[in-house]
Amino acid sequence: MRTDLDHLPHAKQRELERVIHILFEEFEAAKARATGERKRGKILKIILYGSYARGGWVDEPHTAKGYLSDFDLLVIVNQRELAEREQWVDADERLTTDLVVNKTLHTPVNFIVHSLQQVNDGLAHGRFFFMDIVGDGIALYQSDDTPLHTPKPKTPEEALAAAKEYFDEWMTSAVDFKDGFDFYMSKRRWKKASFLLHQTAESLYHGVMLVSTFYTPHNHNLSFLRKQAEKLDRRLYDVWPRDDRKQRAMFEKLKEAYVKARYSKHYVIGEEELTWLGERVEQLGQVVHAISSERIELLAKDAG
Repeated sequence: MRTDLDHLPHAKQRELERVIHILFEEFEAAKARATGERKRGKILKIILYGSYARGGWVDEPHTAKGYLSDFDLLVIVNQRELAEREQWVDADERLTTDLVVNKTLHTPVNFIVHSLQQVNDGLAHGRFFFMDIVGDGIALYQSDDTPLHTPKPKTPEEALAAAKEYFDEWMTSAVDFKDGFDFYMSKRRWKKASFLLHQTAESLYHGVMLVSTFYTPHNHNLSFLRKQAEKLDRRLYDVWPRDDRKQRAMFEKLKEAYVKARYSKHYVIGEEELTWLGERVEQLGQVVHAISSERIELLAKDAG
């Protein structure tokens, strides 16, 4: 795996150094509070993948679309328990604060965490996501030079069968949740409707990632899933308008519905907001269906 960053501007290289420093600092702070086996937790590798590893990143914050590529990082740890997202909340919040408030970072950071076993299992099962990271990724940190397992790609027939299975499972799930949303909208039960609309969108994002890469993060955070999925196809980015604060706030309400619509008496959402969100999720479904169908068609050609 590559280790050089010569293709990146010096400013981006310095930013990555700060990001790595923050991840380690917050990891060590969390480990100091841990008990038992987690005290022996260790970061084994940090790998840059995606557009900043391949080249071709987008840095257009001042254009009409305002698109800005993230630093995509895979953090590999020595224990499966350390890969749980709750273990990394402080690191996530600090990176966001340095980007939005302190302005010491200028590039958004998107990181996922997996144990070494999870990554090697993904390679052994031919998951495109992990195979692409091994092929294109750049190791920013390695505790030693132990290589990851050699990828074992699926046969074309296996890849086609898996994509079809994921498509059927997750599109059916999305349709079922959308039916529930429509029912509760008709009953004017807005909180129930918002939770089911969240589940519709979540199913669509999981589905398109699984069909495209055979991988999806185990996460219910709709913002996180949206950012992960939008890297697959620019059409997914265009689903959600980001032109004004009201539109961004409505998406935030949809994200919060997973917990607050069920458990918080303070969660308030109305018909107008849900109607707009429902239209966006409907468009999301159409885009996911198109991307997934194109992917399956390509795999079918490979299977011949």
